[in-house]
Amino acid sequence: MVGMDLSAPLPPMPPMRAIGVVRTEYLDPESTPIQAAVSRDVHATVELLPEYQEGLDGLAEFDYAWLITWLHNREDPAATPAMRQVPFLLRPQQRRVGVFASRGPRRVNSLGLSLVHLERVSISGFSFAGVDLIDGTPVLDVKPYVTRFDRPPGDAEPRCGWFDTIAVAEGSTPSKLGRRPE
Repeated sequence: MVGMDLSAPLPPMPPMRAIGVVRTEYLDPESTPIQAAVSRDVHATVELLPEYQEGLDGLAEFDYAWLITWLHNREDPAATPAMRQVPFLLRPQQRRVGVFASRGPRRVNSLGLSLVHLERVSISGFSFAGVDLIDGTPVLDVKPYVTRFDRPPGDAEPRCGWFDTIAVAEGSTPSKLGRRPE
């Protein structure tokens, strides 16, 4: 970025607020599906705090939504994770890639991003299909999926790095993909 002084302090960030919580059948990250797209037959709900429930108005008109979550179950939330890691899908090869070239939960900021299929919106939350979160995961935001904005332009499929080189089975979980890296 032109003109950005990296030696200057970054502006302060306001605190994040959870707007609700995910309710799923999963309690352990190792047995939780690795991505919402490979667990479309698994269902869960989001329960919103009362002060945010009015924000659901109009959401029922959409088929999909992005869930932005806080992946709260890190072993040491204050520790900076390794910048090169073995993602779940590369466990069989024990191949490391940069954290920004992966979608794993061990990140600088433990933000989760899940594209879920909306099933039913109520006055206090919604149910969805496509679960890749453990029970009790805090929800930071919900944004509707809009094809015109969220799908890359053009007819060709965009490159997806190392993801293009592996097969991903429906229902994949970390424990099904091999041992945890050392």
